[in-house]
Amino acid sequence: VQLQASGGGLVQAGDSLRLSCTCSRRTCSNNAMGWFRQAPGKEREFVGSISWNGGNTVYADSVKARFTVSRDRAKSTVYLQMSSLKSEDTAVYYCAAGRSSFSGSSLRDYNFWGQGTLVTVSS
Repeated sequence: VQLQASGGGLVQAGDSLRLSCTCSRRTCSNNAMGWFRQAPGKEREFVGSISWNGGNTVYADSVKARFTVSRDRAKSTVYLQMSSLKSEDTAVYYCAAGRSSFSGSSLRDYNFWGQGTLVTVSS
């Protein structure tokens, strides 16, 4: 399984940005998908996740009400819509495929990872 994340870039504080992650296999459509991020010098942290059918989403407190995870199962693609971006959102963002149809916030819940896309928010 290969995951390809895209959409990162340099934006201003307060801007919006949408990340995309495409899975190479249709089996991803039956699994939860998650987004994580890793800032320089920090550990990788959970951002948000979505269940296999899109019916359930979970978010980290730091991004709740600003970020939205969605998915298009027909396209085997998951999205991370980010709004009201802050400088502290600067990080490499990774998408990941969950081990089951519902996955939580732990890195252990995910077994396939994309290569990451860099988001830089200037203040």
